[in-house]
Amino acid sequence: MFNLHTNSRSAPPPGRQRAKTILLFAMILCATFSNGCKTSAHSSDARLRGIDEMLDAELPKGSNLARVNLFLNERGYKVENPGSGQTVVAVVRKIDTETLRPANARVTFHFDKQDQLQSYEMAAAPDQPLHP
Repeated sequence: MFNLHTNSRSAPPPGRQRAKTILLFAMILCATFSNGCKTSAHSSDARLRGIDEMLDAELPKGSNLARVNLFLNERGYKVENPGSGQTVVAVVRKIDTETLRPANARVTFHFDKQDQLQSYEMAAAPDQPLHP
């Protein structure tokens, strides 16, 4: 006769099961609402967060070199090294809509041999007046 209550595996204590459930729920929330709880920040400078978010949205990894150059040229961002190999360096400016303060970043875009965007780095750049 088979006894359903005798099992070599015992059920985890109620507290442990609850902790597992909470952990699973937290992992699902992270994956759903924050892109896997990963940060995609390219700078630790909080003033550059708006620029970083804009670049992530407009120029995702894999964007081609022509798309990046078009993006920079359409917005009037100064390109420091046009046509120099696998990198493009530009000064990107964005006004923070909450504080109405400008932020400037020197952004270095890195491309692979097929001219696909692989990554970019950002550093604060000195504030410069807008040019027409």
